[in-house]
Amino acid sequence: MKKSIFSTLALVSICAVMAILLALTNSITAPIIKKNQDAAANEALLQVMPNGQGFEKMDFDPATLPKTVTEVYKEQSGGYVITLTTTGYGSGLTIMCGVDAQGVLTGVVCLASQETLGKEKTYGEAFIGKDSAGVETVDTISGATKTTTAFKNALKDALNAAIILGGGSVDLRTPEEIFAENLSAALPSGEGKFTKLFIVELIEGIDAVYTADNGAGSVYVIGEEFVGVPTGTTSENATVAAAHAILSASVVEDVDLSGYQGLPRNLISAKKTASGNYILETKGAGFGIMNDEEYIHSSGEYIRVRVSVTPEGRIIDTLTVYQAESEGIGDACAKESFYGQFDGKTESNYREIDAISGATYTTNGYLKAIEDAFKSVKILEGGTGQ
Repeated sequence: MKKSIFSTLALVSICAVMAILLALTNSITAPIIKKNQDAAANEALLQVMPNGQGFEKMDFDPATLPKTVTEVYKEQSGGYVITLTTTGYGSGLTIMCGVDAQGVLTGVVCLASQETLGKEKTYGEAFIGKDSAGVETVDTISGATKTTTAFKNALKDALNAAIILGGGSVDLRTPEEIFAENLSAALPSGEGKFTKLFIVELIEGIDAVYTADNGAGSVYVIGEEFVGVPTGTTSENATVAAAHAILSASVVEDVDLSGYQGLPRNLISAKKTASGNYILETKGAGFGIMNDEEYIHSSGEYIRVRVSVTPEGRIIDTLTVYQAESEGIGDACAKESFYGQFDGKTESNYREIDAISGATYTTNGYLKAIEDAFKSVKILEGGTGQ
């Protein structure tokens, strides 16, 4: 029994001595390890802010900064090193950048990426010395529109974050959020849910019309002005009142295509207003289809386009009804920034638009759909379509 007690006491004593030695060792090595870790961290930060004099990691409220910001270090002379994570062609695009006290980028590196081309790894070098306006002047990565857009937007988020961290204010709402809020402010009874109206009549001075999904009325957009017109009322704005009267009186009927010869085979349907304008749906071969008939990889589906055209052949409005083009490239044909370019165009100038970068097949297919719309109008008006 005495031997057992002695053994236990010896073991306890050894463990106690070891614990003391480990604690002593840790007290000596921990500061060294931390110093080395800090040096490694500073070395990484100095990549994007070579003249930095010292960095301190900051705590921040995520709600006050752009959502892409994940980490912030403050540099003692007033600059910031900011890490951001965003989504380009793939998720997990992580960028670190330095922003000096004057709001200029001092360095940009890509820390992680799932992008396909890999060119984003050195892309940051082109942004050194740029401010918010300068970011947009940098050339895009060829064949990587989505990656480029994500990269630039992240850097603009970093520059905005630096302003906010420095005590300034920045409106972090997206243009889409601002637009939606303007619609709601113009017609509160619309409850924040609106759909852009496809225009089939010529109306002067109006950029766009949005109707409330709940039937509460419409909002007319004139430049920066948003004018709400509740259902059953008339606007005091003369331009809006005139446009509202025209659109409210518009009547549309189907056109029987069986009696016409030579119509493009890609014409899907046609309607006509009482004023004589046509609403046509046509289809164009996008990236998934070659020469309108040979199916290859990608979508293998047509782009469907709706066009309203005057009898004289002037486009009133355009809309992409359906598309299955490549994500981040050809699917830009579904954005108003692309299809809206055709509004007001005629057969003589409809090709004078900005093509979709990196999506030649999509652009050409869309142009063919517009061409078929013009040809259809001429035939429906009694011509030959030539």
